[in-house]
Amino acid sequence: MPAWALSTPMRKSQTVYVRTSDKFDKIFSVAPMMDWTDRHCRYFHRLLTGQALLYTEMVVADALIYGDVERHLAFDQCEHPVALQLGGSDPDKLSRAAALAQQWGYDEVNLNVGCPSDRVQSGTFGACLMREPALVAQCVAAMKQVVDVPVTVKCRIGVDDQEPQQALFDLAGQVFDAGSDALWVHARKAWLQGLSPKENRDIPPLDYGIVGALKRAHPDRFIGLNGGIKSLDEVDSLLADGATADLDGMMLGRAAYQNPSVLLDVDQRFYRSPAPPNSLEQVCQSMMAYTAKHLSSGGRVHHVTRHMIGLFQGQPGARRYRQILSVEASREGAHERVIEQAFDAVWQSANAA
Repeated sequence: MPAWALSTPMRKSQTVYVRTSDKFDKIFSVAPMMDWTDRHCRYFHRLLTGQALLYTEMVVADALIYGDVERHLAFDQCEHPVALQLGGSDPDKLSRAAALAQQWGYDEVNLNVGCPSDRVQSGTFGACLMREPALVAQCVAAMKQVVDVPVTVKCRIGVDDQEPQQALFDLAGQVFDAGSDALWVHARKAWLQGLSPKENRDIPPLDYGIVGALKRAHPDRFIGLNGGIKSLDEVDSLLADGATADLDGMMLGRAAYQNPSVLLDVDQRFYRSPAPPNSLEQVCQSMMAYTAKHLSSGGRVHHVTRHMIGLFQGQPGARRYRQILSVEASREGAHERVIEQAFDAVWQSANAA
């Protein structure tokens, strides 16, 4: 074990990218989202879907090498399959961070080549790496040398004035040659000059077709689609569309976070499971127990409940549910019972209807 590696017990990881015959098993995933997909969010999402691949928010490699490793990497074992997304552009640092990810039991290490934020650009990683495909390939190769779990890349179709047909295909070819096990593509350009990170989520037009074309150019490689997908019905449509039907995975971001009830149907629709892993009553009880444990370690209720606010979107009682979780859960001295109160508000409204 290298001297810089944290001495912690190995935790069991799961196989993520399974190939049967000449095709990969389709994967449904919840996208990595900064400030959103933390460990509390992932625990909640796992109660709604037992099968979807979950991602951490991006963790900068330097934070693992020089910072509090446990704070960044600790997660509940129920979260499997779960991938760690790393930010960085130094092959040596990324290899060290990837080794730590494997030690802590993550099922995949993913390199961020898509985030357009100013903070990421100042660190010379994220979407600006679309301009440096050879460096990205070096980073992938360095990580592949030290881990056995899949190493993957999440990218855009290009940045600023790049021609996507050239930029995306060049990046894909180089990272696949370097050993990348999968490429997840957010099907928008990132405009690093002139648009804010928020605007970059909506304004550049989507181009799902180019991602489908990339898959046809690399039929033996796993390529998944991200960006602008709003529902499971849209996922179905994309997998039935001739231009995108061959894609191996579909990744929802804000739609899954802002309306997490969509995740209740994932296992049945995409993994042939007979039912969701938990009833809503079980979700309520599990989140109460989880929050009580978080409180006992010095946490606050709203650290957990902020990720649950959209669960009953559009249903009777949802407004009161949101109010309890956003206001009451933030009060000093709030405890886990506030979750039960919020769920009760929905059930009372349903019974009164």
